[in-house]
Amino acid sequence: MSNQLTAGQVRDIISSYNAEKEKLLSILLDIQEASGKNYIAEEWARVVSDELDIPLVKIYDVITFYAMLSEEPRGKYIIEICKSTPCHVLERGRITDIFEDLLNIKMGETTPDGMFTLQYTACVGACDIGPVAKIGNTVYGNLNREKIVEIINSYRGATTCQK
Repeated sequence: MSNQLTAGQVRDIISSYNAEKEKLLSILLDIQEASGKNYIAEEWARVVSDELDIPLVKIYDVITFYAMLSEEPRGKYIIEICKSTPCHVLERGRITDIFEDLLNIKMGETTPDGMFTLQYTACVGACDIGPVAKIGNTVYGNLNREKIVEIINSYRGATTCQK
């Protein structure tokens, strides 16, 4: 979908769930995905509030509670670096530094081309292959500079990172 959803498109997403209040999280996730920038704009949250007859503050309670939801535009791909103790012990800081260096951004920032956002996440349950990073539903483990270059290049579809 386009980078700017219309109220009609948001209503279509809500309708696809039969406007069931119990499906709020799924609705918000679909809106965020359709946004093209991995976020939920205030105008879209208002449409959800109106259509589901849920107070706007409750919509924002959900958006701000779940780490996978955002009210700020983010990259097409969210790179989540595990911040658990095992990954920390396994040099999470070094891995973070490599991602920041290769993407030329700091933790919490988005690349100028809108491709990647770098952020921490809670344990992803892959301590046996730490340190790990997660992009979408894919967990990457036993990370080093060479693997990180390969990962970034695979998402860019070209060899733009230097080893």
